[in-house]
Amino acid sequence: MSNRFCFPVVALMLGLLACSAQAQVDPLPSWNDAPAKQAIVAFVERVTKQGGQDFVAIPDRIAAFDNDGTLWAEAPVYVQVAFVLDRIKTLLPEHPEWREKPMFKAAIAGDLKPILAGTPRDRLELIAASHAGMTADEFERVVTEWLATAKHARFGRLYTELVYQPMLELLTYLRANGFKTYIVSGGGVEFMRPWAEKVYGIPREQVIGSSIKLRYEVRDGRPVLVRLPAIEFVDDKAEKPVGIQRAIGRRPIAAFGNSDGDYEMLHWTTSGQGPRLGMIVRHTDAAREWAYDRDSTVGRLARALDDAPSRGWIVVDMKRDWKKVFAFDQE
Repeated sequence: MSNRFCFPVVALMLGLLACSAQAQVDPLPSWNDAPAKQAIVAFVERVTKQGGQDFVAIPDRIAAFDNDGTLWAEAPVYVQVAFVLDRIKTLLPEHPEWREKPMFKAAIAGDLKPILAGTPRDRLELIAASHAGMTADEFERVVTEWLATAKHARFGRLYTELVYQPMLELLTYLRANGFKTYIVSGGGVEFMRPWAEKVYGIPREQVIGSSIKLRYEVRDGRPVLVRLPAIEFVDDKAEKPVGIQRAIGRRPIAAFGNSDGDYEMLHWTTSGQGPRLGMIVRHTDAAREWAYDRDSTVGRLARALDDAPSRGWIVVDMKRDWKKVFAFDQE
């Protein structure tokens, strides 16, 4: 064969090899090749196949993710609760009246039982009261500074390092296939927005969460938004679909949660027409993370777990389905 023909053939062969290697790259390398992973891949392939009967146009490729216990660790205490406990102790000298309020007394004493036994609204009231009068910008700065130094007691790592590697891969995989990914959490929206894009690749305008009331003021000639000691919206349980409708105006075709607080979001998402995916992260790995569900004070999972088979929701068994939980884990 002459050189005139040799080089084009070699180039073609190299190109084919490169394409083949690219096609074989696993988009979910931290997932074991088990039914949960297979269901995700099959769903994505169905809804993105041009001309297929289950094809979904890009504007409708919406995926909603709970945050605590679904995207990052929530045990033994929700991260935002840890933040509030630290802040209350820091601000206590300025607020001696807190010592007379039951929830504040528990927070000051480090007694988590009444705080975790309460509702998301109870915890949000604690957050609202402890940061009232602060501007939105000041609160964001405090959150950012706290997350830059605060570490989890068990792992000795920053809270933002305790994100689930398999879920990060899933977010990336969905976005690579035209999905728009949203956080839909009972946590405070102003607590999550400062870091969600850096950690998850989810911009702040795609974060839906609980909120307190804000008021517009002009301070020293500058317009500011001031946090008030009053609740605006609690994004939990039946309010999650409401929050989605208000913020997005489209029903997701995929939803991911880990607790009964996500039940209504999963139910609403998977009850729509066309292809749907509902998935629950079940905490079963006490060695690498925690094992909890029905009797837990955080992320209680009972009703959603019982109804998952009849509703077609996939249950991700953390111990069985994930090769690693955190990026720092050894496989």
